[in-house]
Amino acid sequence: MAKIGFIGLGNMGLPMAGNLRKAGHEVTGFDVVPAARAAAEAAGIAMAASAGAAAAAADVVLTMLPNGKLVLDVYQEVLAAAPAGALLIDSSTIDVASARAAHERAGEKKFLSVDAPVSGGIGGAAAGTLTFMAGGTAEAFAAAEPVLSAMGKKIVHCGPAGAGQAAKICNNMILGISMIGVCEAFVLAEKIGLSAQALFDVASTSSGQCWSLTTYCPVPGPVPGSPANNAYKPGFAAALMLKDLQLSQDAARASGAKTALGEHAAEIYRRFVEEGGGGVDFSGIIEAIK
Repeated sequence: MAKIGFIGLGNMGLPMAGNLRKAGHEVTGFDVVPAARAAAEAAGIAMAASAGAAAAAADVVLTMLPNGKLVLDVYQEVLAAAPAGALLIDSSTIDVASARAAHERAGEKKFLSVDAPVSGGIGGAAAGTLTFMAGGTAEAFAAAEPVLSAMGKKIVHCGPAGAGQAAKICNNMILGISMIGVCEAFVLAEKIGLSAQALFDVASTSSGQCWSLTTYCPVPGPVPGSPANNAYKPGFAAALMLKDLQLSQDAARASGAKTALGEHAAEIYRRFVEEGGGGVDFSGIIEAIK
């Protein structure tokens, strides 16, 4: 079992760190937020005084942070403190350029590194059923896979440095677009006299089938475990969906890709968040569409 320094113990990081501990790894954590530190200690995770201290004796350093700037800032501290041979895994969702910069900095110090953002939300983090999209060398991925397997059910090597972030951005652009489409269909169905259950029964077994419908249905009733049946409590907050859609549009502009639907989805979520919906599950966008 490995000694793991886990930096970033928020809504996703804490259950992920907990699953590493349950798998027998020795986990030492750090978070700048006092409430997050207290919650981690209550969950039995030993706390370090700083990110560098969490990394100082670690075989693996795992980061779960809000944005690319923070990842690069933390890496400065981690790279100065981690022992030779440590593996660095960043499971934050950040821009591809920052992910590649983190790899470059790690490589300069002779550390193996993987960018491994996740899909599955808070529920998947708690259940240990996340999907990890990994970027990095074959050697780094082979070293990271056993650690990631303690937190997820599917681990995919997407390619070289930054490929994990690229996959996450593209995947969540699909998700944001498809959720809006599903919501619009249910709103239309209601207005023309078709019940939500009837639409679900047809679309879930025909050409309209998608994850946003069959697993995360945005109306109460058809899928008991969806946030729609829990007052749209996240789940995956709309503010996080907006962040990912904005990352997709940053990447589209940088690469010259044309993503008209991705751009429109980002605008719809931007308005929803600005009007106070940021803390609602992203499927709650149906209320704005109504």
